[in-house]
Amino acid sequence: MHAWDRHTPIEETLRTLDDLVRAGKIRYLAFSDTPAWKVAQAQTIARLRGYAPLVALQLEYSLLERTIEGELIPAAQELGLGVMPWSPLKSGVLSGKYTRENAGKQKADRGGMVETSLDEKAYAIIDELIRIGKEVGATPASVALAWVRGKPGVTSTLIGARSIEQLEQNLDALSVELNAAQTQRLDALSDPQLPFPTSMVGFAGSFMHGGITVNGEASPPSPYLPNADSPRF
Repeated sequence: MHAWDRHTPIEETLRTLDDLVRAGKIRYLAFSDTPAWKVAQAQTIARLRGYAPLVALQLEYSLLERTIEGELIPAAQELGLGVMPWSPLKSGVLSGKYTRENAGKQKADRGGMVETSLDEKAYAIIDELIRIGKEVGATPASVALAWVRGKPGVTSTLIGARSIEQLEQNLDALSVELNAAQTQRLDALSDPQLPFPTSMVGFAGSFMHGGITVNGEASPPSPYLPNADSPRF
């Protein structure tokens, strides 16, 4: 399903898709461009009613679009769905074709889709892709794709190419392995502002079980708790 149609009950959509699977016209179901809460509702309904379940989500994901890490990636992992990113090079912005040096001079095949994304944040990421590319012997495009491929939840990646050279650069990403330091450098430059309650959930461990480790995840003690037993709120 290319995008969620809010005017059609999700039950009708699921039943129609289930009919198509049972008729042998399609093999598996996947959603694209759908809110995490609707994905969760759809998967729950499918399981309860015995319909064909979703197996994957197709989502925009790149160094310049990471907001799916707030809700959609965790939902996919919790519900057993693979994630297939689209536009992992942000319409070519991260391909290496656009740099600070040729800013305003390089014609964009996709026009405004590219030009509106070429801001200071984008150029800082492109600069780092070029540096890391020199370290690992790869193009900026290959490094950007390798970063996406290595993110939690990602099981496959959609690529687009207008030439054999672009296709080869995309495929080269399969042989690029970024080390932890290189990944962290790109993570820091592209760190997104995630929606509530992402930050709250991340902090919650400190007052739920602060000072201990649960399932391999350590939480610091809450800064709001007294240092001794005598003073209590």
